[in-house]
Amino acid sequence: MFRILDRYIFREIAQSWLAVTTVLLAILLTNQFARVLGDVAKDKLPKDAIFEIIGLTAVQYLTIVVPIGLFLAIMLALGRLYHDSEMAAMMACRVGPADVYRPLSWLLVPLALAVGWLAMEVAPKALAQIDRVSVEARRQADLSSIEPGRFTSNKREGAVVYAEKVTEEGSIENVFLQRRTESGVEVVIAERGEQRESDDPNLRFFVLHDGRRYEGMPGTLQFRVIEFAEHGIPYRLPSIEDPKPEARAMRTRDLLLSNSIENMAELHWRIGIPLATLVLGLLAVPLSRSQPRQGRYGRLGIGLLVFFIYFNLLSAGRAWLEQGVVPAWVGLWWVHGLMLSLALAMLMLQNGVHRRIFAMGSRT
Repeated sequence: MFRILDRYIFREIAQSWLAVTTVLLAILLTNQFARVLGDVAKDKLPKDAIFEIIGLTAVQYLTIVVPIGLFLAIMLALGRLYHDSEMAAMMACRVGPADVYRPLSWLLVPLALAVGWLAMEVAPKALAQIDRVSVEARRQADLSSIEPGRFTSNKREGAVVYAEKVTEEGSIENVFLQRRTESGVEVVIAERGEQRESDDPNLRFFVLHDGRRYEGMPGTLQFRVIEFAEHGIPYRLPSIEDPKPEARAMRTRDLLLSNSIENMAELHWRIGIPLATLVLGLLAVPLSRSQPRQGRYGRLGIGLLVFFIYFNLLSAGRAWLEQGVVPAWVGLWWVHGLMLSLALAMLMLQNGVHRRIFAMGSRT
């Protein structure tokens, strides 16, 4: 049977976690919603994909928001108990860290398992779906997606397009086009341009009218100038089926079977997210300890600093793993071990374990 004190501590932490996670997720999704609306306005994404993109993005955010939300919730909830002297009263009744970790584990363990499932299975599928929606949007995009008066780059084709005006029919006027070719650089200036379909569904033509084309190598005087009444430039649409998906969008089982360093780094990152959730939960308890009547948020700054150091070390360790600086068998375990050691050391210091050890040594 659960004790009244256990239920009280669990309720305080759970309510704080729900509030903090909701606020953080709302802030992130608001920013993402603004970016998605901007892409829709520029015809970079279809209108009916707005909520799908937001939902898939929310899954991505949860893998980070849940750990930091739980970490901050523990510090806020226990900080309030310390501030109101409730924790001092509990300690007077011989309530130790183990009595705090017991109700905390009811929330910590399920959340760590849920985050692990999100990171291992759900998040990669969400990323793959987001990439697929983006590819389909690029395949459906036309010249109306070009913003007048601004340079638009196409990294896939290595081209830069500028148009002074975009008509309602989807054609553009006073066009400037630059792209790199095998023989150098090609610059095209035309009065207007339009897009045409071809028999190949994966191929389209960018047709320019009444202009000039300059071909040559920068830094030399060998240039060719061609005047034209109509000039068609073919470009291939991105394929929906990507034969080589990025590591972040690969299934976890495929990462396990891969020998690529980049895939190994992604695998260690996914495993590290639920581990980080557990370590942060253990670390938040000693970090939240403060003197009675001390500021409720006095330790929150230190907690945020520790969190940023933890995740920056994970990001640096991932980069070192991809670069071959850290062996694959070491992975990111050293980061989790370092932070876990810090948590255990703080618990030992706060509970006077070091003094008892020294006292036992002096007696012998």
